Amino acid sequence: MGSVTAMQQDPRPLVRAALDRARRIVGGVRADQLTAPTPCPGFDVRALAGHLASTLERSAAIGAGRDPLTVPESLTAPDDDWPAVLETAAEHYWQVWDDDALLDRPVTAPWGTFPGRVAMFVQLDELLVHGWDLAVATGQDAEADPALAEAALEVMRIALPESPREGFPFYPPVPPAPDAGPTERLANWVGRASEPWVRRDRT
Repeated sequence: MGSVTAMQQDPRPLVRAALDRARRIVGGVRADQLTAPTPCPGFDVRALAGHLASTLERSAAIGAGRDPLTVPESLTAPDDDWPAVLETAAEHYWQVWDDDALLDRPVTAPWGTFPGRVAMFVQLDELLVHGWDLAVATGQDAEADPALAEAALEVMRIALPESPREGFPFYPPVPPAPDAGPTERLANWVGRASEPWVRRDRT
């Protein structure tokens, strides 16, 4: 898939698939894992589940022309019912982003103004990378469908420069391991270190 084609495709099917994966991962978190650390700096599992839902609410605000920073960085969940919080955030997201016209309409986020489809690709990255964070922190399968992760990585290599990254909410890229899967490589591209989270056989 060429870079122009990647940026012009409808990102909604990809976001839906990534959201389905995020639901499975959040639903697989045990109560005794909620205070465990994650690869996302400053977030334990509980806070990161809340942040994942927050990214959807913030993206909905961006698409609707509201200030996304009015949404807390990490949402809270009564009785730690994180699947319900994520589902509510997803409903709010699709109430905005199901609109075909929004794909090419300019929207404004804290890091710039760009077509709506670009904001959706950023949300795709958020779902896949934070899903990876939660999965490796809780011992779940961290790799998404390869075609989904490869599509996201291709677009993020276009949208997110290797350097400089001032103004972007991402760390510098981390060189991937030779056997890293596409989701891990996506996480590496946005600044996640695989070690010590990914176990690898060593001879």
